[in-house]
Amino acid sequence: MSHRRIPKRKAVLAGAGAVGVAAAAILLPHANASQSGSGSEPKGEPRTLSAAAAQDLVSQLGPELGEAYAGAYYDAQKQQVIVNVSGDSNEVIVQVNEAGAVARPVENSMGELKSAADTLARDATIPGTAWAVDPRTNQVLVTADRTVAGDSWNQLESAVKSLGSGMARIQKSAGEFKPFLEGGDAIFGGGSRCSLGFNVTTGDGQPGFLTAGHCGVADDQWSEDPNGAPIGTVQEATFPGEGDFALVTYDDPATEAPSTVDLGNGETLDIAAADDAAVGQEVFRMGSTTGLNSGQVTGLDATVNYPEGTVTGLIQTNVCAEPGDSGGALFTRDGSAIGLTSGGSGDCTSGGETFFQPVTTALAAVGAQIGAGDAGGDQGQGEGQDQGQGEGQDQDEAGQDEAGQEAGQDEAGQDEAGQEDGQEDGQDQAGQEDGQDQAGQDQGDFDGN
Repeated sequence: MSHRRIPKRKAVLAGAGAVGVAAAAILLPHANASQSGSGSEPKGEPRTLSAAAAQDLVSQLGPELGEAYAGAYYDAQKQQVIVNVSGDSNEVIVQVNEAGAVARPVENSMGELKSAADTLARDATIPGTAWAVDPRTNQVLVTADRTVAGDSWNQLESAVKSLGSGMARIQKSAGEFKPFLEGGDAIFGGGSRCSLGFNVTTGDGQPGFLTAGHCGVADDQWSEDPNGAPIGTVQEATFPGEGDFALVTYDDPATEAPSTVDLGNGETLDIAAADDAAVGQEVFRMGSTTGLNSGQVTGLDATVNYPEGTVTGLIQTNVCAEPGDSGGALFTRDGSAIGLTSGGSGDCTSGGETFFQPVTTALAAVGAQIGAGDAGGDQGQGEGQDQGQGEGQDQDEAGQDEAGQEAGQDEAGQDEAGQEDGQEDGQDQAGQEDGQDQAGQDQGDFDGN
């Protein structure tokens, strides 16, 4: 494999780099919304915010409210932050409103909701169940798939009832919770097929990528073709347990790993940084089986009880996914990396619930950063990530670039070198099976909004 060769899906990204830049410029409908709190809104009035700016506000405001803080979510239609407030403190409500959010009095405190989740973990860790705090209903939302029946269902109902009225509710899923491991055509290992998530740079400057942890434990080497020569080796993998993520480094240290996501139809989107998810936030998922699909974040810090074991700390969404999409990228239209596809139920015909590993916690755990760190890669990457890496990141990571000039030349060369591969792979994917029509619709939504 030539040092300029990259996995096929990434070649599409490199080849369509110029298109991706144009697409990224178009796909920022919230750019005209107030994102920095410049003071254009009257004090005490709700601010109009992007989802990213909303998350920043919540991150700052939540700790300030202490025990009165009971969660928050993003109203995408109004572009406002709704902050749940427990207790009878008028001062807290005033504080929330003056910060530009909408204060919403609720019954259940965050401490009570977390205690309820702990009780479920102790009494209802049943394969086929999942739960997460839903700030929109101020309850713990418990989901049971179709395999939960008989004694298991009775056990789950009993655990939920023990929490008291109004603390949790159960919803049934028509599908079955499982990691989305089989199918797809992106990366191959051990007879399994998964999707590449985001390219990263490791702490010692090596190029690599993130994918799902259950893919990483399935095999320690991955290729770009079935039974092909390995292109990457798993360095770390977590599954089950506290997350579902894996770090794979490219075997050729000269492999170029662009920080972009394939949107299908030759379009790409530059990924500048990682960020935390917010309930109510619009997100997009790209996977090797079903292509581009969109939806909303419905829960945070979710616990999922897969047949293989329990996984904690996940993002819950209503974005569809199917086998082979595992490890694929969850991101925002402004180019923030949000999650890695873990699993869920349903498909892209009937819908379902899906779960994602937060990118920020995965990066912090493996000591890596998005891409080459040359475009805001210092933002939102969790604990242990230096916030002032900015200008000198290329020097620190690759140990080759002087003032970032060589990196810029490499990027330009990469776009040119990837043109043929990108065109070829775009043809390969054009006839992809189930989900292609939906992917095309989501591409239209992405371009048209």
